[in-house]
Amino acid sequence: MDDSTRTELEAAAFRRLVAHLRERTDVQNIDLMNLAGFCRNCLSNWLKDAADAQGVAMSRDESREAVYGMPYDTWKAKHQSAATPAQTEAFKKSHTH
Repeated sequence: MDDSTRTELEAAAFRRLVAHLRERTDVQNIDLMNLAGFCRNCLSNWLKDAADAQGVAMSRDESREAVYGMPYDTWKAKHQSAATPAQTEAFKKSHTH
């Protein structure tokens, strides 16, 4: 497989992951962190890191909007709930760094 095809396939997989996360607003970021070690914010940070590495101007807000499909504050107000004590405890156990 050539590099161009690989990049196109990886981009398609990324877009599908982002679309899936946008649909699954019931899944909280803390749950993603506890189960997978990353969340929507991580993904948006990785997108910004990639933009920075390529010299492409992208703010943190722009990268978050690219992942969330709306401004981050809007998404939080519509979909984010407070972490439960169990979620917080699981996070402390799984993220010791």
